[in-house]
Amino acid sequence: MKDRQKAEQIATERLKLVAPLLEEGLDPSKARQIKARICEESGLSERTLRRYLERYRETGFSGLQPKSKGERTSTAIPERLLEQAILLRREVPTRSVAQIIEILEWEELAVAGQLKRSTLQEKLAQSGYSTRQMRLYSTSGTAARRFEQKSRNRLWHSDLKYGPYLPLGENGKKKQVYLVTFLDDATRFILHGEFYSTLDQVIVEDSFHQAVQKYGRPETVFFDNGKQYKTRWMQRACAKLGIRLLYARPYAPESTGKVERFNRVVDSFLKEAALERPQNLTELNKLFWIWLEECYQNRPHSALKDNLPPQAAFFGAKEPLKFLSPEEIATAFLHCEKRKVDKSGCISFQGDKYEVGLNFIGLKVEVTYDPADVSLLTIEYEGYKPWVAKKLVIGEHSGPRPELPERLLQKPAESSRLLKAASVQNEKRNTQKALAVTYRKFREGGGKDV
Repeated sequence: MKDRQKAEQIATERLKLVAPLLEEGLDPSKARQIKARICEESGLSERTLRRYLERYRETGFSGLQPKSKGERTSTAIPERLLEQAILLRREVPTRSVAQIIEILEWEELAVAGQLKRSTLQEKLAQSGYSTRQMRLYSTSGTAARRFEQKSRNRLWHSDLKYGPYLPLGENGKKKQVYLVTFLDDATRFILHGEFYSTLDQVIVEDSFHQAVQKYGRPETVFFDNGKQYKTRWMQRACAKLGIRLLYARPYAPESTGKVERFNRVVDSFLKEAALERPQNLTELNKLFWIWLEECYQNRPHSALKDNLPPQAAFFGAKEPLKFLSPEEIATAFLHCEKRKVDKSGCISFQGDKYEVGLNFIGLKVEVTYDPADVSLLTIEYEGYKPWVAKKLVIGEHSGPRPELPERLLQKPAESSRLLKAASVQNEKRNTQKALAVTYRKFREGGGKDV
């Protein structure tokens, strides 16, 4: 009875782990993220997690119960072996249980087959030395401390959240949408939040752009390591605006906890929105902005002084907002890419040809453009003032061949430097051959021919 209860308890814990992956119609990219998070938090390998899923789908709850191993003479691990196993884990916290067993067997401290991986893993966890426990304390040694900025626009956070499915595809096929939010650290005020139909850097750019336009320039922005945030565009935009750009340490989700906490609050909105059945992004965002204004921005916030609402805390602050001119913002939020100029003095950009100039043949120039309007390309090259590239118009006739710039023209030569250098080299080679020839000396008074 006791063994059965233990098996059911283990199966229950395993079901809790795989439950997020059993959602119907789960997006593959989201499934990969969920798997990575589960493996990170539980210390399980992806292979083990996949095995749990397969068992549950085949036989249900009973498939998650550990298999009976029959009668065993002893399941205990000798104290000296457990001490050595803990020592090996402490030396290298990332060592797997299989590696620890292998080392103990190689050192002849354990007989081959004496230690079972599941048993040792259980004992290590009971002693506080599981992979997850070691990872928790290996970096800092203590729990994360809370931090909070003292004034508005000192620090902004941002994060992505997976939203509901809407009928946005062809023939009304449902597609998942994604929420991007920017939050002020000191006041918890949401600077901008919006649902988008794609999951790429463009949605972060748009949301960041709108937040800066509405509430000015922050001193610092702090993001996780998602590919939508860690881009050349983000680095360039922050540098142009004079904003300090910071990224969270890998495997440290607590550092972006404020915006993560807001995302959990958004779950209540998603439940209410599901009752309204929005049919497009416009309807969903309209509902979200109403909910944001009435159910978050103007509600008392327990983390703020005197339980002030985030909106009152943000607009009641004394620090002035540092607004930027439209020209500064437009320049900073342009994209920048490098292109090589071909032999006709043109570059290729998104399927079209643009004239740059024959002086730049073979060189790489920087192309800056507004992603919302790629008809206007600005070319930049060191030592030259930026200029606008003209789109190449191909006519019915080829027209006269333009003259090449002087630097690309062939330079006249009086003689062949290659042949002169080859002659010198050949003379050296023949001299070395002559020195290598030797003759035997004849004996004094003559001798036989050699």
